[in-house]
Amino acid sequence: MKHYGPEEMPLWGWLLVILILMTQSSILFIKARKIGKAPWLWGIIGLIQFPVPSIIFFILWKTVWQRKETRTKS
Repeated sequence: MKHYGPEEMPLWGWLLVILILMTQSSILFIKARKIGKAPWLWGIIGLIQFPVPSIIFFILWKTVWQRKETRTKS
């Protein structure tokens, strides 16, 4: 199996990576803006790596942030 370095990666591979990172970044930005949790930070972090920022965001969203919202509404 041949392993590609960054200089040997085909154009379609780079386009796929860019598409995945931009999509993740956009989704994180929109969701973070909707709940008021540092949208620009999450958007930038979403451009760096895939899928760890999405996993961390959704874990925080479903656990910590929803608990805080529940407490403030009561």
